[in-house]
Amino acid sequence: MKWRRRIIWMASIFLLTVVLFMVFIPGVFFAPEKQPPVIPVEVREPKRMYGINIDSCQIIRSRVRQNQSLSDLLSTYGVSFAAIHELAQMSRITLDVRKIRAGNDFTMIVTDKYPQEPLYFIYEENPADYVVFRLKDTLRVTRGAKPIDKQIKSVGGVISSSLWNALEESNANPELANSLSDVYAWTIDFFGIQKGDYYQVIYEESFVEGKSIGIGRVLACNFHNLDKDNFAFWFVQNNEGDYFDEQAQSLRRAFLKAPLTFKRISSKFSYSRMHPVLKYRRPHLGVDYAADAGTPVHTIGDGVVIEKAYDKKGGGNYLKIKHNGTYTTVYMHLQGFAKGIKSGSRVRQGDLIGYVGSTGLATGPHLDFRVFKNGQAIDPLKMESPPAKPVDAANLVEFNTLKDSLVLKVKEVPILGFSRPVE
Repeated sequence: MKWRRRIIWMASIFLLTVVLFMVFIPGVFFAPEKQPPVIPVEVREPKRMYGINIDSCQIIRSRVRQNQSLSDLLSTYGVSFAAIHELAQMSRITLDVRKIRAGNDFTMIVTDKYPQEPLYFIYEENPADYVVFRLKDTLRVTRGAKPIDKQIKSVGGVISSSLWNALEESNANPELANSLSDVYAWTIDFFGIQKGDYYQVIYEESFVEGKSIGIGRVLACNFHNLDKDNFAFWFVQNNEGDYFDEQAQSLRRAFLKAPLTFKRISSKFSYSRMHPVLKYRRPHLGVDYAADAGTPVHTIGDGVVIEKAYDKKGGGNYLKIKHNGTYTTVYMHLQGFAKGIKSGSRVRQGDLIGYVGSTGLATGPHLDFRVFKNGQAIDPLKMESPPAKPVDAANLVEFNTLKDSLVLKVKEVPILGFSRPVE
């Protein structure tokens, strides 16, 4: 009996050992099934243009030529006149096809198999905005826009001849000259800047597909003119933005410094000037701005047109604008008047009111610009204009914090051609 118990005991030990091996070391008894290697599958995103899948398509890029219409452009690629007519009707709200302009880019997307079929026509209104005409299956007209990348940039330079040339020498967009002229329109005469004046600017510039499409907002700047710093800071209060100086005063004034872009001042305010036509001396109670015929003339301030007439005594076509109870301005020798301008018209500062001409007694195209204060003629070049509304007291802490930060950043902008550090 003992040997039977011993056999049973040994068999139990053996079975227990086998079970333990099966539980804890299964690979000894059951070899794991080999899995095939995982090969990553590359998922290629379809190539897109204007939001359109252009795989298996051919892209034709071109430019609208003089006198080409939508019909001319589409019929060249085999689009039926019936479809063109329907698209033109469909696009009335999206795009007036009569205003397709010569020089603008367009893209035609066609199939890459013969015979090629036109699929889409894309007209670019400007570098960012475009209109898509779907030409196959269901005709459709939709509007789109390319992503605009706004970048903060800075530039500084010294004036040697003109602001425009200085910006070009700094490899900056010369359009920035127009932006600075707008910022300082009320405080700096850009036709009186001197050699050695310098500027430092922080501004926005917009890019589409890596290409600059224009200058955006000037954020902060300093224009050193007549041995004086002129800081300007863009600040928004009460949902309205404006430029302010270091003392939180608005750079805007009641009047612009000049009513037009001119070449030179050909004659200044004088009580005894030799008249170029009549050849005798008489008062010239204004400033003559020499400019090309047709140059736009703008009102220097808000007001009401009180006279629109022809001066038979030599002034030619002229406008008189009453700005307030103190100031009135007169614009003479105009070639013509802006559309809608008449006696009684209300105008806002900077509105187009007419065009430079040589009507009346004039030897060439120019604007004779006059300013009257309380009915008395004054020298326009010496007119002092009251400042606009400053930063509100409630916003002064926020403005000063921003200003202090921007002053440091502006002063750090390198000045190309400057031989000494800016203090």
